[in-house]
Amino acid sequence: MHQIKVLAVGKIRERYLKEGIKEYLKRLKGYARLEIIEVDDESCPEKASAVEEERIRQKEGERLLKGISSRDYVIVLDLQGQEVSSPELASLLEERALSGQSSIVFIIGGSLGISEAVRLRANYRCSFSKLTFPHQLIRLVLLEQIYRACKINKKEIYHK
Repeated sequence: MHQIKVLAVGKIRERYLKEGIKEYLKRLKGYARLEIIEVDDESCPEKASAVEEERIRQKEGERLLKGISSRDYVIVLDLQGQEVSSPELASLLEERALSGQSSIVFIIGGSLGISEAVRLRANYRCSFSKLTFPHQLIRLVLLEQIYRACKINKKEIYHK
């Protein structure tokens, strides 16, 4: 059974997202031990300079890196990452399990993205789409895709 941790910047405030996340956490109980850890986000001025934005990414990145151990396989959700399909994500999780690396950490950055330090720590950088999503919404999408991957790997039926 996978030990999956989702490290994410910021808190979920929207009720509909909280309910969706709760539903997928419930569905995943039979497939993986899943933990969500939220780290504080930095406030960002309306018209932040590039230097201020980089400082914010670095501070959030430091918080994210504290939640990772040296044995974790780290998958960063990154717009510049490799686009993956649901079967490809399922294969990636299956490969990790077969190689004995069942402790997987998914990282979701804040509204400004992730720091270079987090990118460098990643074992794999993936993108779910070329579209940009709010980081709160992508947490729900990620959980659904982890659930879908588990169903694919168990050869169980799940709607297409």
